[in-house]
Amino acid sequence: MEKLAIFDIDYTLTKKETSIELYKYMLKKDRKLLRYLPSHIITGIFYGLKVYNAGRTKENFLRFLAGTSEEDLKKLVKSFYKEKIESILYEDAIKAIKDFKEKGYKIYLISASPEFYVNEFYSIKEVDKVIGTKFHIDEGKFNPKILGENCKGEAKVKRLMEELKKDNIEVDFENSYMFSDSLSDLPLLKLVGKGYLINYKKNHELEILRWR
Repeated sequence: MEKLAIFDIDYTLTKKETSIELYKYMLKKDRKLLRYLPSHIITGIFYGLKVYNAGRTKENFLRFLAGTSEEDLKKLVKSFYKEKIESILYEDAIKAIKDFKEKGYKIYLISASPEFYVNEFYSIKEVDKVIGTKFHIDEGKFNPKILGENCKGEAKVKRLMEELKKDNIEVDFENSYMFSDSLSDLPLLKLVGKGYLINYKKNHELEILRWR
């Protein structure tokens, strides 16, 4: 049986929220995308007021990429990872990944962020599997509509189990680990023998690690 070291991505591996960083990155390349800023602000307010759920919020936010060709999207996310994401990774997170890999663990990254760009985290050579929220590609162009479920909460456990079954991997969960900054990941944190909260600002029964 395999042992897993599972990591969330936003605010667990990274110091910032990656979708927002993607928009800021694109904005520097095309100032016309500034027209989406009022919509982003309203979407954020509606999410805070619980008018929008996390999935709808994500769909609304990513409208600035609507119609982007699949080929251009692949080029964009590669440069985004190299030019931005690599600079906001926690050194402690990368060290943990390397340490677990050396001990024989499989490294799984599971995020609610869009899979079309979190797949770039395969650039970390120790990573075995990346799982994120899937989006539609219609006639070769990006459609900001979630395909399946938003990969958050219980859906992360579901997606993990689907991938393990597909890859025919049996897991020793009791001796596996999970790292996340958020209690939305409690289903995964409870699935493993040892779960850690990263830079969590309140007290909790789970051990809290301070990563920099």
